[in-house]
Amino acid sequence: MEVMKVRKAVFPAAGLGTRFLPATKAMPKEMLPLVDKPLIQYGVEEAVAAGCDEIIFVTGRGKSAMEDHFDRSPDLEAMLEMKGKSELLKIARSVSSLAKITYVRQAEALGLGHAVLQAKWLVGNEPFAVILADDVVDSKVSCIKQMVEAYEQTGASILGSEVVEGAAISAYGCLDCTQDADDPRLLAVRDMVEKPKAGTQPSQHAIIGRYILTPRIFEMLENITPGAGGELQLTDGIKALLQYEKVYGFSYEGKRHDAGDKLGFLKATVEFALKREDLGPSFREWLRSQKF
Repeated sequence: MEVMKVRKAVFPAAGLGTRFLPATKAMPKEMLPLVDKPLIQYGVEEAVAAGCDEIIFVTGRGKSAMEDHFDRSPDLEAMLEMKGKSELLKIARSVSSLAKITYVRQAEALGLGHAVLQAKWLVGNEPFAVILADDVVDSKVSCIKQMVEAYEQTGASILGSEVVEGAAISAYGCLDCTQDADDPRLLAVRDMVEKPKAGTQPSQHAIIGRYILTPRIFEMLENITPGAGGELQLTDGIKALLQYEKVYGFSYEGKRHDAGDKLGFLKATVEFALKREDLGPSFREWLRSQKF
């Protein structure tokens, strides 16, 4: 089966990041550094590794730092070049050449579905990825690349999923699904339950912040009924999509860090630092010397 290539990735990034106040009072939460790289850059690099060459940021007020980060910085580059700091110059220039990046504003924060809908005219009639920068997935093969391959296999929308044990499943969207007989990573979705009460969940398969969606999702989002606060939920749009198309969950390989949570962010920082060749050995030695 021949399907259209996934070339575009949408990043909903209009949220206020209140869980990280006061750090996010004047800085987008997506720009919080995980070691020495902002959260959103990890997601962009993941999308690029999956073959996406167009990145669409859905932003709001106070997000100009993101635009500056992915833009050229002539003054900085000139200074680094003058001082002969070639490695730092290479790093600075590489960020602005990752992909073609466009921006669309979400005037009001009216839900994840509403944010995705703002990208309709930039996405057009083709499949696309959605990446939530709060979820940082550490994997040998880009998580989105794994999902793109599943999309190419099925021609259907793919939802990133992981098993969440016990009552913690109540903090996630949960899949009512059956495992594919030929590929156990694929989960045929029958329904989805948002934040089920403990003991009522249809499975332990949680939805994480990674999606490959067919363009029909825009039609669904335009026609579903807004929920509390007038918000359009992406989950509701996908549930509506199930009436017309197959949707699969996908058990990706890799470790997800919830960097939208303070404790998760701290854990991710430690783990990413320990994996660095330039920082890992000395950081590990320092950690061992501490009496916590």
